[in-house]
Amino acid sequence: MCGERRCLSCGERFSPRPQNRNQQYCSEKACQRQRRRRWQSEKQRTDADYRDNQRRAWRAWAAKHGGYWCEWREKHPEYCERNRRQQRLRNQRWRAGLIAKMDASGAELSVPSGVYRLVPAAGGGIAKMDVWTVRIAVIARSYADRGGAGGGLQKEDVMGRGGAGG
Repeated sequence: MCGERRCLSCGERFSPRPQNRNQQYCSEKACQRQRRRRWQSEKQRTDADYRDNQRRAWRAWAAKHGGYWCEWREKHPEYCERNRRQQRLRNQRWRAGLIAKMDASGAELSVPSGVYRLVPAAGGGIAKMDVWTVRIAVIARSYADRGGAGGGLQKEDVMGRGGAGG
């Protein structure tokens, strides 16, 4: 059939409706649900007004339905027990030092001033927020002493000549 496409959700072929030439999802309920979820996730990520409105709506709903979560937990004990087991595992990983938090490097870690190279470390424990697990290696204490551009780093010195990571 002319103009058939593959659904981004299920991968099946479908014919887009003439009213929507850019249709990317078939009409199956699960695929339309996936489309809406992806749209909402993208909107939450990129639109501060939408995000704020959703937050206010959620808080208003929670204020009207104060006992909802307590009742839900009572009706779903298997979920609660599974969640407790998973939390115990997370706690064990945290105690073993496999979880990074925003304030993970305390005062006992004294890193001298200098130029550093960040290399992703192997492992892949759990990281919170915007934390990266990295290995830090001192390249030089004083870039100026090594003939660097008047003591300051230039973009190409850090990023490579093309300006892209390399």
